[in-house]
Amino acid sequence: MSAEEPSSPSRAWVLHVDLDQFLAAVEVRRRPELAGLPLVVGGDGNPRRPRQVVATASYEARAFGVRSGVPLAAALRRCPDCVFLPHDRPAYDAASEEVMIVLRSFPVTVEVWGWDEAFVGVHTDDPRRVAEQLRAAVLERTGLSCAVGIGDTRLVAKTATRSAKPGGIAALTRRQWFDALRAAPVTEIWGIGNRIAARLADLGVHTVEQLARADTDMLAAAFGPRIGPSLKVMGLGGDNSPIVDEPRIAKGRSMETTFTEDLTDPDRIVAEVDTLARLVAESVIADGRSVTHVAVKARTRTFFTRTKIAKLPMPTTDPGEVARMAGVVLRRFPDDVIGRPIRLLGVRVELAAPTSTEMPTDPNG
Repeated sequence: MSAEEPSSPSRAWVLHVDLDQFLAAVEVRRRPELAGLPLVVGGDGNPRRPRQVVATASYEARAFGVRSGVPLAAALRRCPDCVFLPHDRPAYDAASEEVMIVLRSFPVTVEVWGWDEAFVGVHTDDPRRVAEQLRAAVLERTGLSCAVGIGDTRLVAKTATRSAKPGGIAALTRRQWFDALRAAPVTEIWGIGNRIAARLADLGVHTVEQLARADTDMLAAAFGPRIGPSLKVMGLGGDNSPIVDEPRIAKGRSMETTFTEDLTDPDRIVAEVDTLARLVAESVIADGRSVTHVAVKARTRTFFTRTKIAKLPMPTTDPGEVARMAGVVLRRFPDDVIGRPIRLLGVRVELAAPTSTEMPTDPNG
């Protein structure tokens, strides 16, 4: 990836703005005495309460091997001097909105992708100058630092950001894509995880270059007519669809619970799934959305995880119908899953596309 800014007269560029250690940074902003300390945000902030995980760790905590997803108890063992704080969603919502307001104060298009990141579309002959202006404005007006990746697609810009963090600027173009990633495993591509990588490996596709050169028909046969060809496009650096400023519409929503003690009572398992289904249904119906599919996830004591899903006969806005279907899905699990001690249950609903009269959901949804 290049530290030199790409140049082309007034062409379209994508800037990926990624806030540094966002949740931890928000906590430090309101408690400056925490600056420079190893800091962990997650759960209720009590590392001695079982089955809670790290949401974000400060860079100082990461030096001890504390990362997102690590159990809080393990974080405490790795870094006994860590400061543990509870997850505070309203504070992070508010801080994120501050940042997006700053970005929208520039003559650019802002596409929000979550609390801590957004893609910015701009026509300019000097994208690095724009990146520097955005970064400086965010820091000055919010006290939060960010890294900015410059590219000509979302995927290329997001990839460039890896070299920019923390707090820097890096550029990468599709022309440079193969020089940077030719021999890299396909998991280096944003959006390709271990499961897809394993299926690609079965096809003899292991590297970014191999994916870019893969036969489209082969990929379509293995992954379907939509996903298969899109994987090849990702191998080539992603599509160049324009940045849009509409809120990202959630296609689904989920809720899950990790239990302090494993569940072994079948009636309790049924009751917990029913409660989760009603809660998640009520949350999306309050946003004016209707439910089309219901999925149930179960994780056993040994971390074996299984998910099953079913389509409703017709879209519904009735939490009772969603709960009924969740019960139907739960009964489809084999005994070797539900018959074991259960540490986690979750319910996810998939949503019908909003009509013109429905309000978009929160971009973090």
